[in-house]
Amino acid sequence: MKLLIDNANIEEIKRVYEFYPIDGVTCNPTILLKEGKNPYKLLKEIREFIGEEAQLHVQVISSEAEGMIEEGHKIQEILGKNTYIKIPVIPEGLKAIKHLASEGANVTGTAIYNQMQGYLAGKAGAKYVAPYVNRIDNLGYNGIVVTKQIHDMLKKANLETEVIAASFKNSHQVLELCEYGVGVSTVAPDVIEGFIKSDTITTAVDVFVNDFEKLCGENATMLTCIE
Repeated sequence: MKLLIDNANIEEIKRVYEFYPIDGVTCNPTILLKEGKNPYKLLKEIREFIGEEAQLHVQVISSEAEGMIEEGHKIQEILGKNTYIKIPVIPEGLKAIKHLASEGANVTGTAIYNQMQGYLAGKAGAKYVAPYVNRIDNLGYNGIVVTKQIHDMLKKANLETEVIAASFKNSHQVLELCEYGVGVSTVAPDVIEGFIKSDTITTAVDVFVNDFEKLCGENATMLTCIE
């Protein structure tokens, strides 16, 4: 499973990249609003940091296909061809996905709440489809099940489209989809850190350190306890 940061704070992105094996960044207008900066200036800064080869997913704003297509062209012109154009899977969005995909553009179908949205976006040519796991839960359905079903439908149809699961409330949701073979998850920094954050792990490491210090003295390391 590829792992993307669902965030637009450049300092947070740098911090997570320092410790974790990350494949790119996703954002949406709400995430950009939190930063209060010119969106293209911020996105260019993110692109410069993560590099040209990393995935960057950026959402269009227009409600009609023609506007979505124009915005998609501008997004890739400014941020590079490996930037994925996020398009909501609505009728106008499907029209835009078909057009941009026919041009060879990288497109991500987003705002997906049901199985047919994901399937139709894949048939229209989207490289990725993004079901909102936790938001689906909040509607009274099972976001994990819906995401797995979209994944299975795409595979059975022999489509190359991958699922990029989004909107998580905890690390266990990501784990379940990782075990299932879902291709990508986009996750907030606090959920990423929850993958290995555990008092049990910390306690086990502390025991090892304390035992070694008993052997070689306080603050000893494998570098200081050679002789």
